[in-house]
Amino acid sequence: MSISIKHLSHIYDYGTPNETIALENINLEIEHGEFIGLIGHTGSGKSTLIQQLNGLLKPSKGTIVINGLNITEGLSNLDKPKKRSRGEQHKLAKARRLKLLEVRRKVGLVFQYPEYQLFEETIEKDIAFGPTNLGLGEQEIKVRVKEAMSLVGIDYETYKDRSPFELSGGQKRRVAIAGVLAMKPEVLILDEPTAGLDPRGRDEILAQIKNLHNKNKLTVIIVSHSMEDMAKIANRLIVMNKGKVVFDDSPHKVFKEIDTLEEIGLAVPQISYLARALNHAGFHLSDEIITIEEALEALKEQLPAIHPIKQSLKGGKA
Repeated sequence: MSISIKHLSHIYDYGTPNETIALENINLEIEHGEFIGLIGHTGSGKSTLIQQLNGLLKPSKGTIVINGLNITEGLSNLDKPKKRSRGEQHKLAKARRLKLLEVRRKVGLVFQYPEYQLFEETIEKDIAFGPTNLGLGEQEIKVRVKEAMSLVGIDYETYKDRSPFELSGGQKRRVAIAGVLAMKPEVLILDEPTAGLDPRGRDEILAQIKNLHNKNKLTVIIVSHSMEDMAKIANRLIVMNKGKVVFDDSPHKVFKEIDTLEEIGLAVPQISYLARALNHAGFHLSDEIITIEEALEALKEQLPAIHPIKQSLKGGKA
């Protein structure tokens, strides 16, 4: 599923003293199967952008086309409203609702702390809520619930009748993600999916998301403040600042721009800082090193005797 964003702008409280530009002239092309990290400091426009992608927010200007379907047509809140009869208005509103329903089937959005949205008495009912509202049959809903639970690593028979509120934070988040997956989206958007989790829970959630991407060829967009996480799992990084796209490239290309990123309040993976410090000390490492594994390989080439360090880092004997 492809997404084309052209000249997209969003202004909160337009025409009031509190008017705020959240997005300004965003232009992006997202291809099917990409794994994208969306980063930027608080207030940079990340959350506003992802809420535009499944129609939760109306744009002030611009277009979003998803698989040939223009989901923003006639929705700009800066356009002068056309005079229409009551019948025409009713038809237009119905067409928009159908269009948004189709979009939300295809573009699944998981909010930050999605476990706060759990509300049913059992895990099975919670995950079934979305498919039920699609008007699917009981058997199809059950199949989808089982598949979604399997995809996020939750055993159906063990957990289906349990209350979601008895689960750990990481398990609750998996249930929330399963609820979106049960809608069978082609695009999965997650806003800070690891926020508030301990290191183990964070690693498990990220591994499940990466596995979903690889197995189902989903297009994945993750909003994150963790540069280390994005360095490990994203294939493309979009960096936002003050409502604009500052960088749009591979993690290796983006994270080499240390000084520019720091100017807009962002950091890079710690290993990138270490690589730069080693270069200042006389080494000759690539300025595109972003993971520990890459740093070790580069150091081994320059210092063959450093090989035992890798075993030590993995818990082996040096």
